[in-house]
Formats: sequence, structure tokens, C-alpha cells
Amino acid sequence: MNKAIIGKKIGMTQVFDEKGNVIPVTVIQAGPCTVVQVKTVEKDGYNAVKLGYGDVKEKKLNKPELGAFKKIKSEPKKHLREFRMDSVEDIKIGSEIKADVFVAGEKVDIQGISKGKGFQGVIKRHGQNRGPMGHGSMYHRRPGSMGPTSTPGRVFKGKKLPGHMGVDLITIQNLEVVKVDLDKDVILVKGSVPGNKGSILKIKNAVKAVK
Repeated sequence: MNKAIIGKKIGMTQVFDEKGNVIPVTVIQAGPCTVVQVKTVEKDGYNAVKLGYGDVKEKKLNKPELGAFKKIKSEPKKHLREFRMDSVEDIKIGSEIKADVFVAGEKVDIQGISKGKGFQGVIKRHGQNRGPMGHGSMYHRRPGSMGPTSTPGRVFKGKKLPGHMGVDLITIQNLEVVKVDLDKDVILVKGSVPGNKGSILKIKNAVKAVK
């Protein structure tokens, strides 16, 4: 059975298990989410569900967006995300999905946008080694040889060079749900997840769950 929800990264902390072991966890505000659209194989070519999360003022939406929410008699939502599903028979438009869709001990995959780190050199960006640090070396943190000279007379595609780092779509698989607090709509997940505090995350049940 497919499970999915949209969440917001609150931050990291630590909790203790029954044996007194410290577990580093990420606190995620998960839902409540509204089912905005249901896609089927017959109509759209694949099964999927589109969820809405976070309230937004009507004046910040255009007429087509606002009309879609009025059609399903739902308050406008700021963030919309689509999740592929094996089956959508039991999912109804306008229904609400909360944090208790997951339970403690379950494995999930979490997708988000990684932190932006700006323009970085090859040492930070690709993990390359630096050159000698003596004053006369003149070669400390440079990227290294560009490759062949007269033949073929160009830099090959894929050469590791300085450039923009971060702000990538990252998926971390098989994270364990440590605790679910339905009263606060919070999920505690073991380990770290992509993004800054306040970033939006897609959470779904693990596709490669390790039992």
C-alpha cells in the first residue's frame, strides 16, 4: 500500500529509546494535507495523487488555481506535490491526510531540496586534494590539468570544475520513523534529511525497504 504526505522540516534533536540509547532525529511537521486531485490510468495514463499543504491567501493565487480549490470545496493550499500510486481506489478528492498515515518503526523515503552553498571550488565541491602549501608552489587549491593540448584541443564533458553547489533534488531512502505525534502533526525520523529549516519535504513509504 502506498503512503504519502507533505511535510516541513522543523529541525534536529535527539531522543532516547527504551534501552537508553541516544537517537538523532529530524522533526518534521507532517500535514495535514488535502487531496486536491486524483489521477487514474484510464484518464491520465498513470495513478497518482496530488496533495496540498499549508494555507495561503486567495489573493496570492490566480483564477485557475483558485477555481480548482473551490471546485473541491477546500481552502487554498500553498504547496502542491504529486505522488505516484499503485492504486487510487480508496482515495477521495477533498479527504485529509494526517501524520498518523505512518507508524513508528516504518521505513520512509524523504525528498527535498538540499542547502545552497554558492560557488565553490573543486576541493569542497568534488572532494579533490589540494596542492603543496609552500609559498613557492603557486598551486594550492586550483582544479588541476584541463586535459589534452592540441588533440582534441578541448576540455572533455564531465570535467570536475568549480561551480554552483547545492540546491539539488535529493532523496534519502530507508529512514526509520521513530515517533508519530498526531496531536502536534509531527513525525520524528532517524537521521538527517535534505534542506534548511522550514523547507518542504515529500515523504512516502520506502520503495526499497530493508526488513
